Amino acid sequence: MSRIGKLPIAIPAGVTIDMKDNVITVKGPKGELKQAINPNIKVEIEDGQLSVNRPDDNRESRAQHGLYRALINNMVVGVSEGFKKELEIVGVGYRATMKNPQTLELALGFSHVIYLKLPNEVKGNAVTERNKNPLITLESCDKQLLGQICAKIRSFRKPEPYKGKGVKFVGEVIRRKSGKTAAAK
Repeated sequence: MSRIGKLPIAIPAGVTIDMKDNVITVKGPKGELKQAINPNIKVEIEDGQLSVNRPDDNRESRAQHGLYRALINNMVVGVSEGFKKELEIVGVGYRATMKNPQTLELALGFSHVIYLKLPNEVKGNAVTERNKNPLITLESCDKQLLGQICAKIRSFRKPEPYKGKGVKFVGEVIRRKSGKTAAAK
């Protein structure tokens, strides 16, 4: 058995799970998510817990067992608590502002300003404090979509190894390199 796949998923109060035609729908206070599931994987709900079972020990069934359990668990956590990611912008003159509730404006040292329209499922906030690095906070009930949007923002200006300038996740450690002058000594 898959270590992850055999763990039951506790269904919190206020969350409803519906299964119809191999599509699982999870509704909660933060939103609603849907996920198509392989017909071989069986999902059972009893006594406030959801369990995911596989029919046999084929390589494909074993791989999908843990995958679908993790996807369903992320959906349950997302609609009940939500997910939050923070990005930090490092660099002189780099800034981020929210133009309207769904448009993020980024000034990252290019000759132009970058505008990014956020999906309706993602809520954004950009804070620029004096003498501190600008901070972008994104929240969503969909973990996959939130990760995609954060990766897109980070791809506009990845942190470079010499001065550390760019967009990075809060808590991310950038491996720094010494410049040419350090090697000449």
